[in-house]
Amino acid sequence: MNIAATLETDVTPDGDDYETVRRIIEMITEDYRDQPGLEALAARLGRTPAQLQKTFTRWAGLSPKAFLQAVTLDHAKRLLRQEALPLLETSLELGLSGPGRLHDLFVTHEAMSPGEWKARGEGLTIRYGLHPSPFGGALVMVTDRGLAGLAFTDAPDGRDAFEDMSARWPNATYVEDRAATAAYAARIFDPARWRPEEPLRVVLIGSDFQVRVWEALLRIPMGRAVTYSAIAEGLGQPAASRAVGAAVGRNPISFVVPCHRALGKSGALTGYHWGLTRKRAMLGWEAGRA
Repeated sequence: MNIAATLETDVTPDGDDYETVRRIIEMITEDYRDQPGLEALAARLGRTPAQLQKTFTRWAGLSPKAFLQAVTLDHAKRLLRQEALPLLETSLELGLSGPGRLHDLFVTHEAMSPGEWKARGEGLTIRYGLHPSPFGGALVMVTDRGLAGLAFTDAPDGRDAFEDMSARWPNATYVEDRAATAAYAARIFDPARWRPEEPLRVVLIGSDFQVRVWEALLRIPMGRAVTYSAIAEGLGQPAASRAVGAAVGRNPISFVVPCHRALGKSGALTGYHWGLTRKRAMLGWEAGRA
């Protein structure tokens, strides 16, 4: 997780606000093993919890709790990968009560368990299959938790899309299984099967900031489009439009997470990972059904 990107803002706080934000960041960064809550932070600063929450969120773009989670997650990654600590020792070193809380932290922010993250997909089975779609060949990738990837290709064997997507999980086990992915492909491209009471299960694999951007994309109605800057403003980080654009470009579940509905500042289509012609086709296909 890139904490610097998460904290990007367009202005610098001044006066009491600056000192408050600076001290919260300092306390959380230094005392993350104590997992300080909002009330404890507020007491140390002589502020009410509500004041503290409002001030920090206004300037940092996320709550003190979310920042603590980001710091904790970064240290967890270091302990797991660089120091190769077991899950229990990692949990205790972070001030967490046990592996269960560490698991929840990773699933919430990385869409995978800490063991899966540490292994870079090792031990994880991803089933994939190439299916026809209104926009060319669609490579559908699933885990036992749901849809994990959707890519597009013009190649008959879809090898280019597979190499692109499998690089995200280099140590995973990939199994070609069109029978396992066929039901997902059928639902994705058939509007008659889009039912709010039966949501499609998806697995968003990315950093906390990326997942927040992808969740924002999911809120864009079909037949509509928004700019990167509008998405950044909606996230409370108006200066982060470039970071938003990068996150949009890394969306692993194209079309379902509608990155094609994101436009440049002037309303231009700008780039699209799977080609601008395909992006135009998607927008046109949706406009006819909106």
